[in-house]
Amino acid sequence: MLDVLLLGAIRRGSENALGQLIDKYSAYVCVVIRNTVGTSLTQEDIEEIASDVFFSLWEKADGVQKVKQWLAATARNKAKNKLRGVREVLPLDSEYISANEHELEDTYISDYERNAMKKAVLLLESPDLEIFTQHYYESRTVSEIAVETGMTETAIKQRLFRGRRKLKNYLIAQEVFCNV
Repeated sequence: MLDVLLLGAIRRGSENALGQLIDKYSAYVCVVIRNTVGTSLTQEDIEEIASDVFFSLWEKADGVQKVKQWLAATARNKAKNKLRGVREVLPLDSEYISANEHELEDTYISDYERNAMKKAVLLLESPDLEIFTQHYYESRTVSEIAVETGMTETAIKQRLFRGRRKLKNYLIAQEVFCNV
């Protein structure tokens, strides 16, 4: 109920009401952004995106119905747009590896493990090697790769899934990682 009142006040130009919504939802918006970008952006970038979200709320308050849902959707969209602009290229010998597709976790790996991972990736055959490299090391989206290769998004996702499975099986067979 309070959100509706604050939203109405924002529509009438109340900066105080906007400040109250920022106080109430800034941590929430930052969590949504962090969950969207993982560790790809700095804390300063996340705060900048959060500021943009609240500025958009100020500008577009007339079209907002449910504040929390609108903030979450806007935060996700702005975070994804920022990621598109910031393409961090991870070399094959990077000291960091993605723990899984949805949660990036910086994990130090030894030289032995890094070399084993590089060898495992290079064992993938074309076009799987190119797809895997573009997605995981060049941060290209499935959609972008599908357009470039002429394959469907489903085919790209399936090749990524099979590539991850091949890497896992190879690394377990080489006793680099244990089966968890």
